[in-house]
Amino acid sequence: MATVDPPPIAGLVHAIDKIALWSGRIVSFLIIPMVLSLVWEVIARYFFNAPTVWAYDVTFMTYGTFFMLGSAYTLQRAGHIRTDSFYAGWSPRTQGMVDTLCYVLFFFPAIVIFLDVTWDFFWVSFQRGERSVTSPWLPPIWPLKAVLPATCVLLLLQGCAELIRSVVAWRTGVWIGRRNLLRRADRLEEKPSV
Repeated sequence: MATVDPPPIAGLVHAIDKIALWSGRIVSFLIIPMVLSLVWEVIARYFFNAPTVWAYDVTFMTYGTFFMLGSAYTLQRAGHIRTDSFYAGWSPRTQGMVDTLCYVLFFFPAIVIFLDVTWDFFWVSFQRGERSVTSPWLPPIWPLKAVLPATCVLLLLQGCAELIRSVVAWRTGVWIGRRNLLRRADRLEEKPSV
């Protein structure tokens, strides 16, 4: 499958991609405190019979943050689940048309509604200094709730890049390549063949 970089629109797409790629890279380090808290809990509980009050909360908060903030990275890497029964056999123009329609009709309305709801959810929690009442540790819960609107913003940004990619594919029959920070910066990847 061929790729194209029609300036300047590809530059905009790649700039947005960098945000998702870097946010994914930064968020990936949350796996370290999550694993460390799990290991600490297992050792404390089963070897010293002294379970902690905080390890469960740290684990679910870091994993929730990891999962949510990593979704824009996953979208950039085309890693979300897709039903490929027909899609894989379509031309890039047809794929671009279907992707464009799906982003406009389903993706953006859902994310905008989710952003509106989660912003209020976070803001009320922040103003009240809300804490988790399900834990004896009573950790503040508003930072976890702040992850929800932040995720929506990242998804909206990356969704714009994906929409531009789809429109270009629909109009030209060629996909704009994807950058990958784990490989050479000047190398583009084609849309994954499914």
